[in-house]
Amino acid sequence: MKLLVTGGAGFIGSHLSQALIDLGHSVVALDDLSTGTAKNISGLQGNSNFEFVQGSMLDEKVVRSLMKRVDGCLHLGAALGVQRILERPYESLVANTQGTEIAVKAAAELGKRFFLASTSELYGKNPQQPLTEESDRVIGSPQLVRWAYSEAKALDESVVQMFHGSHGLKFVTGRFFNTVGPRQSGAYGMVLPRFVGAAIKNEPLKVYGDGSQSRVFCHVSDAVHGVLKIFFDNKALGHAFNIGGEEEISMKALAERVIAVTKSSSTIEFVPYSKAYPAGFEETMRRVPDTTKLRTMTGWKPEFSLDAIIHDIEKYLRANS
Repeated sequence: MKLLVTGGAGFIGSHLSQALIDLGHSVVALDDLSTGTAKNISGLQGNSNFEFVQGSMLDEKVVRSLMKRVDGCLHLGAALGVQRILERPYESLVANTQGTEIAVKAAAELGKRFFLASTSELYGKNPQQPLTEESDRVIGSPQLVRWAYSEAKALDESVVQMFHGSHGLKFVTGRFFNTVGPRQSGAYGMVLPRFVGAAIKNEPLKVYGDGSQSRVFCHVSDAVHGVLKIFFDNKALGHAFNIGGEEEISMKALAERVIAVTKSSSTIEFVPYSKAYPAGFEETMRRVPDTTKLRTMTGWKPEFSLDAIIHDIEKYLRANS
């Protein structure tokens, strides 16, 4: 197939583009390079099955012209990261709602298969863990800008459902839980590249709050494998799937693990949330995915352990420091 990947020069998008080409597909990657980088796709440049278009997913004419040329779209283009959302809230909201609406509308009207990249942020601070695809959304006050990303992605999921009903859009949604690995930037608050980057320089690892908040990390290769499993499976159409790892760990324990795995002499420094983030932040203390639906339908399972993930990020950062 010939496939459009929005956000194709981004962290997940570049890995997905490579995986699709490795499977024999051809890829048209659209990216404005606001958070993605040309370096992420440098290994694909020159490949006859890869085309890069620098442009905005908010440009309806560009998106529609590209959609006409392909068999399907994997929509990963987004403004993401808590730090970025808090610093540029309106710009992020527009990118995440209008960008998706433009892509979905074009795909629906042209009869193209569609993958929507969604997020565990959707669930907010629901205390009932692990989170299944049917779990309720529990989010904070709209006066806290931090929840705008969750709201935007909920709207995105509603839009694909609406176009499924009105146009028969063949879609599937993947909700990513803390996807990490090579090429991920720590610039927007992503914790693992930030921790590993500090550890290999023997600098203090800055843990926000008291470090008791916990997450589950998934290697980008495992996440991409999950996307490929559901995108090409007709049984998955119309469904949403959690895509996430296995080991739950607190941020304090994660910092300790990173120091141990990288054999660093770094110390741990606790930073109050008020100093870590701009106004409008609220923490989510626990977020654990239930991936039973994805595993049962497709046979998918993550292959990378947390230690292997840390090693892989360390290897990448040392090679690119």
